[in-house]
Amino acid sequence: MKTPNYLGDFAALTPDKPAVIDAATGERLSYRELDERSNRLAQLLYAQGLRRGDRIAVLMENHLRYFEVAWAAFRSGLLLTAVNRFLTAAEVAYIVQDSGARAVVSSNAMAEVAAELTDMMPLCERRLMVDGAIASWEPYEQAVTAMPSTRLAEEWVGGTLLYSSGTTGQPKGIVRAIPRTRFTDDNTLDPRLAMMQHYGFDADTVYLSTAPLYHAAPLSYGTNLQFYGGTVVFMRKFDAQEALALIERYRITHSQWVPTMFIRLLKLPDAERQRHDLSSHRVAIHAAAPCPPEVKCRMIEWWGPIVQEYYGGSEGNGLTVLDSREALARPGSVGRAKVGVLRICDDDGNVLPAGQDGLIYFERETLPFRYHNDPGKTCAAQHPRHPTWTAIGDIGHLDADGYLYLTDRRFFMIISGGVNIYPQAIEDALALHPSVQDAAVIGVPDPEMGEAVKAVIEPAPGVAPTPALAEELIGFLRGKVARYMLPRSLDFIDVMPRLPTGKLYKRALRERYARPAEENRA
Repeated sequence: MKTPNYLGDFAALTPDKPAVIDAATGERLSYRELDERSNRLAQLLYAQGLRRGDRIAVLMENHLRYFEVAWAAFRSGLLLTAVNRFLTAAEVAYIVQDSGARAVVSSNAMAEVAAELTDMMPLCERRLMVDGAIASWEPYEQAVTAMPSTRLAEEWVGGTLLYSSGTTGQPKGIVRAIPRTRFTDDNTLDPRLAMMQHYGFDADTVYLSTAPLYHAAPLSYGTNLQFYGGTVVFMRKFDAQEALALIERYRITHSQWVPTMFIRLLKLPDAERQRHDLSSHRVAIHAAAPCPPEVKCRMIEWWGPIVQEYYGGSEGNGLTVLDSREALARPGSVGRAKVGVLRICDDDGNVLPAGQDGLIYFERETLPFRYHNDPGKTCAAQHPRHPTWTAIGDIGHLDADGYLYLTDRRFFMIISGGVNIYPQAIEDALALHPSVQDAAVIGVPDPEMGEAVKAVIEPAPGVAPTPALAEELIGFLRGKVARYMLPRSLDFIDVMPRLPTGKLYKRALRERYARPAEENRA
């Protein structure tokens, strides 16, 4: 007998079990409802003429409908492009056009952007709007209700065509290899689910999704859990105190976070941190950005050895994993390779010995991804002599036992007086000061040094951004980072341009401070 491992299986076995819960309202979508609703949309898209390999896009806030749109694509052989809901209309239009999406699903909450998009997507044949409609957009509910809830005759396994966050340039579409198989009665478990097995996801899992669903990890972990028959509880917007309450309320077993969320959890008053029963919580996964070692250590002290880290990009070119025991033994490491073979190389592609920083490559047997419509960028990600070794721009080193340590993004490196300075270590130190809510470090033009180190600080709530605080923060860094890494200047900002996925939008800061240093100080 086949092991249940597909949405349709659980729609029959556990039809009334919640597949998804909206934490903000408590509204639920059962496995039967998710199966039927995604079938209706799949039928609609098929009737429109979309076939395996075609693309659709979704532009929505975190919403129950997100999952049925995703599953309609995944059970139709289509590629889903999940678009960052915080982009401007022009930025959204670029992604929709570049992806070749033939249909777009948005929501009434995005009506203002959607109205601007109407005439900016000439390749899009169909525009559907959830929770209402505006001119040139069809009411989603009306369109899908008219379609049958039965499965397509042929259900090809679909996938995603996601775009990089664009924090350092124009977003790039990432085309990852997907199985050329159908969902059939004798199908085996999708190979993309290996990480779910690693963390022990199963039908009893209740997973807290804390981040936007347009991001690769929340989307994939949420929908992949439905291959196992578990329940996803998603937050519309992250709030540290509410996240703890949800763990208690829904008896959360698994969760996923980014380091900025950990920092905000740790800055809650002790009474708030201790008031909730977290005993159901078995696995707390984090990724997306380097985590300061002190933050990791404090989270393990609080939650116990349930904190698990992985490192890997949306490109899926490789993966490392690290458990709590390893994290305490090797502070700052992101683990050893689980997918691919790690190679650290210099600018000429020569493999470097342990302990030396260089560009991080993952060696694979075949090329695991390509950038959509951009063979030049695909080529730039490949090793100069080994085309199946790929890098996504991170700098780091290995220790003698093969554990990886991230230094920073290559694009964020500051060159001051001929010295390479990586901001991450400075940011990690600043983030631990009680008066700091968020911190960023960038290079700004300097007539003498080429670039000078500048810190940009979002003060903690209730903290005044004064010259005295600026002096205190620079003093706080002394002894924590090398002298040449100390910021030459420090500015305050009301809200840090950090994406909801946890990634810092440094391009915005660099553009803001692109003038020579003396002009910025004026």
